[in-house]
Amino acid sequence: GLDLKGMLATMEAAPSGSIFLIHPCAHNPTGVDPTPDQWKQIADVMEARGHFTFFDTAYQGFASGSLDKDAYSVRYFVERGFEMFIAQSFSKNFGLYSERAGNLTIVAKTPEIKDTIESQIAKAQRAVISNPPAYGSRVVSLVLNDETLYKEWEENLSYMANRIIAMRQALFDELVALGTPGTWNHIVDQIGMFSFTGLSTPQVKVLKEKYHCYLTDNGRISMAGLNTKNVKYFAAAVDDVVRNV
Repeated sequence: GLDLKGMLATMEAAPSGSIFLIHPCAHNPTGVDPTPDQWKQIADVMEARGHFTFFDTAYQGFASGSLDKDAYSVRYFVERGFEMFIAQSFSKNFGLYSERAGNLTIVAKTPEIKDTIESQIAKAQRAVISNPPAYGSRVVSLVLNDETLYKEWEENLSYMANRIIAMRQALFDELVALGTPGTWNHIVDQIGMFSFTGLSTPQVKVLKEKYHCYLTDNGRISMAGLNTKNVKYFAAAVDDVVRNV
């Protein structure tokens, strides 16, 4: 879960004007997102300390299945009057990993600030990228500007997100049915592609070597790798390592 008290304390202790990189939804690697009330508390501290917000939006629409719901935190900060950077990736929600398509939205308070930032961005873009590949961006532009394609894209996102949510529930149900020691509600409380299972490095090692279930050593799994045919197998493997490792 989210250690909100610790997070806010870190923000309070940081030098005024610090830059905080924040995931608005489907936090990677934890799958733990703040609630609307917690976002308000985060915004209060950010505002009071004069910190700068840099949102990293990698999974919009991929967490809840709703583009609007997943954009809540960003829109809330804009409504509060924050200046900010918002990096938006289309690698996941458009399946454009090989194209690395995305954008950087800059929110400023005055046209003068906007013009100053724009000139600096233009210089940096010229020096670092110069002439970026256009294919991925054109795919995104085509879909976003066509009503029929946009609707189909929204439906696809909802389908994928809800499948992952269903797999979370299925894994939770299997572990409960097996009576696996421990509490597993975090599996369904977390959101997005990833979940911190709470499994230890030695337990992960056995999962890999004995059951050929592959995950990172810190216990993070990709929920997208589960399906109706393998979720029982994975749950049984987890049950074994929790009981015996």
